[in-house]
Amino acid sequence: MTPYGETILEHYRHPRNYGSLDAPDIRHEESNPTCGDRVRIEVSIGADGTIAAARFQGDLCMIAKAAASLMTEMIAGLPVDGIADFPERRLLEALNAEIQPGRMKCALLPLEGLRSGVAAWQKTRRTQ
Repeated sequence: MTPYGETILEHYRHPRNYGSLDAPDIRHEESNPTCGDRVRIEVSIGADGTIAAARFQGDLCMIAKAAASLMTEMIAGLPVDGIADFPERRLLEALNAEIQPGRMKCALLPLEGLRSGVAAWQKTRRTQ
C-alpha cells in the first residue's frame, strides 16, 4: 500500500504513453531542481489542431510519473491552443490522492512542461 493511493500507484507501475514519438511537433523538457525530477513531453498535433498523440519520458518520482501518465491520457483530442487553460485542478483531482504542498510541484511538473512546450511551439508558428 502506498500513502498516495491506488491511482498513483497504478500509473507509476504501468505508465501510459511512456516513450517517445517518431516526429513530434512539440518536444519540451522541464525539471524541478528541488527534487531532481526531469520530464520530457512530446506532442503530435493533428491537422485539425488537436493533440493527436502525447508521450513522456524522464527521471520522475512516483507522483510526477503518475501525473505525466494521466495527463497524456487526458489531453488526447484536446485543442492545442487551449492547453494554457487546462485546469491544474483537473489533473490534481485525477490523481485521486491528497497531494501535500511540498509535493505539488511534482504533481504539476508534467503540465508545466506541456504548457511551456505549447507556448514555445505557438511562438515559432507566429514568427514563421
